[in-house]
Amino acid sequence: MHIILAVFGLLGVAAFWWYRLKIMSEAAGEVADAVGRVRGSFRRSKLRKKAALAPVTAIDDPVTAAATVLLAIAAEDAVVSEALEMRVRTEIGAIVANEKHLEEAIVYAKWATNQVADVSRVIDKSTELLKPRLDEREKDQLVAMVLSATLPGERHAMFKQRVEQLRRKLGLEVTR
Repeated sequence: MHIILAVFGLLGVAAFWWYRLKIMSEAAGEVADAVGRVRGSFRRSKLRKKAALAPVTAIDDPVTAAATVLLAIAAEDAVVSEALEMRVRTEIGAIVANEKHLEEAIVYAKWATNQVADVSRVIDKSTELLKPRLDEREKDQLVAMVLSATLPGERHAMFKQRVEQLRRKLGLEVTR
C-alpha cells in the first residue's frame, strides 16, 4: 500500500510541477507578445512620422514650398477658410508666373498641410528647400507674406513663435 501511495505522490508532484511549468510558459509567452507589440508600436510610429512628412519632403518647387509654409502657419489647428485661401492666393500670385502654377501650388499646399499635423516640421522641411534658393530680400518677402496673409484677429497662440521659427530657419534676424 505504501508503494501505491508513493507512486501517487510522485505522480501528484509531477502533475503539480508540470502545471507550474505550463503556467510559467504561458506567462513568458504573454511577456514576449507584449514586448513584440511595444516594438511594433515604435516601428509603426516611426513609419507614421515618415509618411506624415512625405507630402512636405516631396516638394521641389519654391512656390509650392512657400504656399505650404503660408498655409501651415496661418491655419495651424484650424480649417483653411475661403478668405484665408484667397489671401494666400493673392500673396503667392505676386510671385508666380502663371495662373496654372498658382492653382497647382495652392491645391498641393492645402493637401500637404492637411496631411501633416506638425507645423514645425513643415517649416523645417520647407526651409531646407527655400533657404538656399532665396536671397535676403526674398526671405524677408516670404515672412511679410505670412504676416499679411494672416489677419491679426485670426492669428493663433503659436503664430508669433512659428514666424520666429521661420525667420530663424531662413537665416534672418529674429525680432523679439
